[in-house]
Amino acid sequence: MSRDLVHVAVGVLRRAGEILLTRRLAGTHLAGCWEFPGGKFEPGEMPEQALARELREELGIEVVTTQSLIRHRHPYPTRDVVLHTYEVTAWQGEPLGLQGQALRWLPAERIDPADLPPADGPLLSAARLPDVYAISGDFSDQADCLRRVERLIAGGVRLLCLRCPDLDAGTYRALAAAVLARARPVGMQVLLHGAADWLTELAAELGAGRHLPARAVAAVGQRPLPPGAWCAASCHDATELAHAARIGCDFAVLSPVAVTASHPDRPALGWARFAALVEGAALPVFALGGMQPQQARAAREHGGQGVAVMRGLWDPAGG
Repeated sequence: MSRDLVHVAVGVLRRAGEILLTRRLAGTHLAGCWEFPGGKFEPGEMPEQALARELREELGIEVVTTQSLIRHRHPYPTRDVVLHTYEVTAWQGEPLGLQGQALRWLPAERIDPADLPPADGPLLSAARLPDVYAISGDFSDQADCLRRVERLIAGGVRLLCLRCPDLDAGTYRALAAAVLARARPVGMQVLLHGAADWLTELAAELGAGRHLPARAVAAVGQRPLPPGAWCAASCHDATELAHAARIGCDFAVLSPVAVTASHPDRPALGWARFAALVEGAALPVFALGGMQPQQARAAREHGGQGVAVMRGLWDPAGG
């Protein structure tokens, strides 16, 4: 028996570093929950048309410009909901609760996922994440690595995966501490990559996140860090994406979307397959493999969070 499928348009509105939430009215499904504003498509509507109409009806504003943020599917007991979420980058008018709903503006880091409907959890993560995720590559020594990190910071990168598979634990610990000392003052979030258990202790000590390789994701039953610290997963298919979401990862990277120089014989997913996998995922997904920073928009147009980039950002001649 087929399940009902409902398409919903959702808007993320930001002002002075805060995000707008509205409260569901008494007598409605999930009454009392705070949520991102939006609503169901009407017959024949495209996503951005539905969003503009819903925000006009709910908030009394006119949408001027939007940018695709994330598209994902969430199962409820009797139906599946596909949420098409957009950053509303410009609007006219002052948002008001025209249907009697309460409004509030909060910084993203102060929004409690427990206050939101289950389907909105990935939206909150997406709203907090940038559209470019840098992954470290080769370097000659610690000084070289730190120069590259400083170049990323100067270029506006604010999310970094510190991937150093050839370093021993002691050297990696020292390097991670030095990277975090440079990243923390500018708000760059750093995730420590690897499968070793001691990385969880190190991440907690330094205030970092963790990025689990695919083999580590498959081996664990829950996220290794508490909520509030980023936890990411490397994935290659729908099964791995589903498990990453099930154990509580905040986001994933999906690869390879394009053919890569390091693995030229590995079949690429392509954007169409990427989009299909992302729509079924219950967490934000970055496109990885042959990506450049300027492809972040294409990733978002295909339902992704953005792009994960190694050589295009890490190497001095890249990006």
